[in-house]
Formats: sequence, structure tokens, C-alpha cells
Amino acid sequence: MNFCSHCGHRVQFAIPDGDDRPRYLCEACGTIHYQNPRIVAGTLPVRGSKILLCRRAIPPRKGYWTLPAGFMENAETTVEAAARETQEEACADVSIHGLYTLINLPHINQVYMIFRADLDGGFDAGPESLEVALFEEHEIPWEELAFPTIERTLRHFYQDRLSDDYPLHISDITPEDRERYFGSA
Repeated sequence: MNFCSHCGHRVQFAIPDGDDRPRYLCEACGTIHYQNPRIVAGTLPVRGSKILLCRRAIPPRKGYWTLPAGFMENAETTVEAAARETQEEACADVSIHGLYTLINLPHINQVYMIFRADLDGGFDAGPESLEVALFEEHEIPWEELAFPTIERTLRHFYQDRLSDDYPLHISDITPEDRERYFGSA
């Protein structure tokens, strides 16, 4: 950030009085520009014993499979964001049961919130998906999953399905986890 979005003056990157980390500060108008983590909200859409996955039509990880999820917008709840992203990416309506995985990725300033959901009605590829399909557990394209968060969510689901108990799973993905998943680049 070079200029203040409130008054247009040049900003500096410094620790504000009473704070413990650097922020973009405008000395002209006094605005502190906070940069906070982005929330990725999505669903784990289930129909019977199958999971709905989307093959990404956009970077990053174009061509890889994911759960329908994306960045939360202002003025919406996390549940609304998850349902909207599912509609946008898979042209699908869902009945949401509750938060299933909350995965922190502090190294890229993201928090994933995936909700378990029942798939209602049909589905089709939205503009951000090349295709969408239902998969049984043995059909999941594990080597073609787009993100570690998706693999972790699916593995929790298949483990929890054995006992028909779906607790909230909270975890972190570190740069080391990401390197194990994608390899060193």
C-alpha cells in the first residue's frame, strides 16, 4: 500500500502507538489501515455416499479438484458465503448442517471454514469450474486435489463417517505442511 484510501496521502509502514505489529499509517489523516486474514467459506456437499467436487477453471491450481468454496464478501454471513460459493461454482443448492472444518493458514493470511451440507437437486459447472461431479470415497482424485485444506476436510469426513459423528475439526496448515503437499517449488 502506497497511499491512504481515505485521503490519498502517502502512507508509512510502522507500529502504531499501543500496537504490537506494523501497519500502514497515514500521518495526514491518522487512519490506520488494518490488513486482516481473508475467510474462505465453502461446503462439503454430500448426496448419499457421494461428495460433490469441482474441477477449477481458474488459477490458482486450475484443473485440480476442490470443494466449492471461495472468499467471503462483506455484508454476508459465513453460511451465506458458503451457500453462495456452492451456487456459483457448482450451480447447486445445499442444506447446511454446520461448521465442519476450520483451518488456519497464517502464512497466507487465510482461514478456511467448510460447512457440511446435503446436496439439494441438480448441479452443473459454474463459470469458475471446468466440471463438477459426484465421487464415492474410492473415486476421489486424491492426487489431483487443489489444496491441502480440501484433502484434510475429506479425510476427516471419511473417518467421521465410520462412526456417523461429525465434530468440528480445527487445525492449522503451516508452510511445511504445504511443502509436503506441493513439494518445494
